[in-house]
Amino acid sequence: MSPVTPSDETLAARRDRRAFSRLMAATQAELHRFVARYVGDSEEAMDLVQETYVAAWLAIGRYDPDRPFGAWLRVIALNKCRDWSRRRRVRRMVRGVMGLDEPAAMTIGDPAAGPDDQTHDRMMLRRVQMALNRLPDTQKAPLLLAVLEHRPHDEIADILGLTPKAVELRIARARRTLAGLLKGDAGRD
Repeated sequence: MSPVTPSDETLAARRDRRAFSRLMAATQAELHRFVARYVGDSEEAMDLVQETYVAAWLAIGRYDPDRPFGAWLRVIALNKCRDWSRRRRVRRMVRGVMGLDEPAAMTIGDPAAGPDDQTHDRMMLRRVQMALNRLPDTQKAPLLLAVLEHRPHDEIADILGLTPKAVELRIARARRTLAGLLKGDAGRD
């Protein structure tokens, strides 16, 4: 996350709206990237980031300024992502029972690449995103924080309330699970 001053963190903990706004501005882009990677949808991520900031403001009295604001915020964002995943599973089940298809839209790829490359990129990203979505939250969160956000294990442990060794094990397990899911999907192409 972007650098924030300790004074902003302390002031925000005292319900200073300007300090909290500065913290939001400093953390928003990176928080959005993390949430978007977790849920696989940039628009949903924007909503979840806003929900995260509302929840953070409402809980600001429980924030400890001695801890990094970004780590505290990620815990809230992670909980919002987990709630979103649960709601999505319920919606998917209801849609499946009713015979409705959920639209899947992914926009990726290098615009300068040829149509075949763009199609291949979209298919690969969709396979990876689908495999990520199938990971249990206990594996998905540490993997995203480590691989996509480049967070050290001790910071991930702090965010998730685990030991660094547990984080290491969960990441290894997530990689094995993800590789297995992707190998299984490759046979279906």
